[in-house]
Amino acid sequence: MDKASLLGLVLGLLAIFGGNVLEGGSMSQVINPIAFVIVAGGTVGATMLQFPMSTFIRAIKSFKTVMSPPKGRAAPLIEEIVGYATTARRDGILALESVAPKATDPFLARALMLAVDGADSNQMKQTLESTIEHAEEQGEDVAKVFEAIGGYAPTVGIIGAVLGLIQVMQNLSDIEKVGHGIASAFVATIYGVAIANLIALPCGGKMKARTRDEVATLTLILEGALGIQQGVNPMVLRERLEGLVPHDEKHAAGKEGAAAGAAARSAAA
Repeated sequence: MDKASLLGLVLGLLAIFGGNVLEGGSMSQVINPIAFVIVAGGTVGATMLQFPMSTFIRAIKSFKTVMSPPKGRAAPLIEEIVGYATTARRDGILALESVAPKATDPFLARALMLAVDGADSNQMKQTLESTIEHAEEQGEDVAKVFEAIGGYAPTVGIIGAVLGLIQVMQNLSDIEKVGHGIASAFVATIYGVAIANLIALPCGGKMKARTRDEVATLTLILEGALGIQQGVNPMVLRERLEGLVPHDEKHAAGKEGAAAGAAARSAAA
């Protein structure tokens, strides 16, 4: 579980509902199943109208990745690529023919097979870059689904509030029902704004960040495969690839390295 995502969601909900309680309200005042159905159903319907079903389903399935910590793939990939580079430099690039299909990443396996099959650098780069562009487009489409939800939800919330006010206007003779009805009507607006700003838009932003990291990782693999094909020294290739590590993963690796160094110094003392 991604601690930042979970903590952010919990903190946002606590701030809103806790603030309501501190102002003298109660949880029952903001719980309205009918308003939720209006907002959720209207928002999902509008979003499905905008995007193909396959894109919408892929976005819904990707929600779990927002709540999961990012997987640091760059460091082990660099070690694997450098290992292949060492083998190719020692035994020739054809020595990778038997091990390339067993690579831990399908994109890396494909890149190595292109190098083994004798594709020149330009052809190899164009072929793999088209795959990277497709992956980037898919990631952007998923982020756009969440952004669309963030745009529709507040508007549908207003529609729900107006529907509630229409019902209120039909009972103006009972002042007590009028007050209660107005309060209930605005719950739909709260739901719409909350869904947009606490869930949908943050998820869209995080999906964009995850897509950037994935593209950076695929680019790292591309450069590694090209380096192997061109016979670049494994140590030089390592330095080149380490400069392409996604920022967040590089930051995390720096923290781990600092912690390991501190532990080693403490043990030595």
